[in-house]
Amino acid sequence: MHVILSAIILILAIIDLVIGTGFLVNPATSGADFGLWVASTHGSSTLRGDMTAFFYISALSMGWGAWRRRGDVLLPALGLFLIAFIGRFMNLVIEGPYDGWMVPMGVEALHIAVLAYAIRLWGWPKRST
Repeated sequence: MHVILSAIILILAIIDLVIGTGFLVNPATSGADFGLWVASTHGSSTLRGDMTAFFYISALSMGWGAWRRRGDVLLPALGLFLIAFIGRFMNLVIEGPYDGWMVPMGVEALHIAVLAYAIRLWGWPKRST
């Protein structure tokens, strides 16, 4: 089970790395895939910096955590996806659904479920005293 869980997390990390690279290389096109459009250089800079950071940090956290099978290392990725999911849920309640709203929430829910399970299964490393 540990090998399968590591493989699933590594696959999600690779997907996040690809998405993050898309924002780094071409923020306008990647932003459009997320329903965002670039109005100025400021906008492309924000997408290039912030969205790349979100996906790269998630991918790094998941890749390292899966490789070492350490739940504590997965916590940053879990936090990022949990906050993103909560924000989308709030938007769904406040503004209502939009076409395709289930896909990003489903992807985030999958990340949350897999990461929470791995954190519970692998836990934190023991401290030596």
